[in-house]
Amino acid sequence: MKFSRRKAIEAFGAGALSPLAAEVLSAAQVPAAPKESKDTPKIAVGMGDGGVGGAGRGASAADRGAAARRIKQLGVDHVLSGGPQALPWTEQSLTAVMEPWKAAGVEVSNLMINLSTDILYGRTGNKRDEDIEKIKQSIVAAGKVGLPVVEYNFYAHRAMEGYFEEIDTARGGSSWTGFDYELVQTASQQYQTRPEEKGMKFKDLPPLPNEGAHNLDEMWNNITYFLRAVIPTAENANVRMALHPNDPPAPVSRGSQQIMGSVAGWKKLISIVNSPSNGITFDCGVTREMGEDPVEVCRYFASRDRINHVHFRNVQVIKPYERYREVWIDEGLNNMFAVMKELVKNKYSHLIYPEHFRRLDYDAERGPIPGYPGAGGYAAVAYNVGYTRAMLQAAMS
Repeated sequence: MKFSRRKAIEAFGAGALSPLAAEVLSAAQVPAAPKESKDTPKIAVGMGDGGVGGAGRGASAADRGAAARRIKQLGVDHVLSGGPQALPWTEQSLTAVMEPWKAAGVEVSNLMINLSTDILYGRTGNKRDEDIEKIKQSIVAAGKVGLPVVEYNFYAHRAMEGYFEEIDTARGGSSWTGFDYELVQTASQQYQTRPEEKGMKFKDLPPLPNEGAHNLDEMWNNITYFLRAVIPTAENANVRMALHPNDPPAPVSRGSQQIMGSVAGWKKLISIVNSPSNGITFDCGVTREMGEDPVEVCRYFASRDRINHVHFRNVQVIKPYERYREVWIDEGLNNMFAVMKELVKNKYSHLIYPEHFRRLDYDAERGPIPGYPGAGGYAAVAYNVGYTRAMLQAAMS
């Protein structure tokens, strides 16, 4: 027999509530799953994650529209991307990026800004101050158009030469992204490896001529100079800055030490200028790669309102800092539900990006997939989004 809530209530009113009717009534009173709102975490994906070629920055209207449709079909209402390449950003250049997505019902809620090498390496002369002024002008423009978060990096060198694709060990013949500090460079190695570096281990690669080698004191001095100039502007503009940690968190990368390659470094960063506008991108994958507890680290920064963006992913660690695998979101060492609960408990209300999608045959059969070795396409995006939404709804319940 098919019961309705009305029939169950009528039975109750008649004093004839059977055990089965009581069960039906109880089920009818269970509230719906909680939804995302301005006060909750919000799931986001990249503009290019809709599985349509060229849907990121500078995309054609057709590609962008198709990507927005696919993203909306996943129930995702927020996207992120790199911001306009020309600095300073202006209201006009940001509107050109954001408005087409808004017209499709998708909010652009985080854009990455690129810092010049004069800022990163603290090069003397007027150029550093001129470039910082462009960043400040960009932040003011972001505030005026309602862009809440501006993300950035402060790598002395990003250790991407240590990445490689892992296939044989991944479940079902899918693909993981591996990192190995001892990785021997090959002729087909990606990124900035030079021909003469073939056969060298990543950890032994020399500094690049355009970068040089930098120690911690140098890099801390450089970012302190930057933050003290920029964060007051961000506060006034109601914009939050989110510094991404070193990913990979190699101890030394082409001769340079990395300020955001440890949790101690993350803590030092937020102490330089004490403001919610001076926050981090909390990456629970990187946290585990460093051998740290993501729940504990999340609690520290979220309770202080210093998490301005979240990367939600999982890893298997063989040796902290030096050897790990970026795996499927449900199979690594991280308790992703515990991380999500900590975010909700501390009233985190910005974006959660379930990033670093793994490669499925289904996606690979549809053409080349850009990005990291072992990167996945739209089907993997859908998998990660669904898993993350389940974690979020359960945590909010």
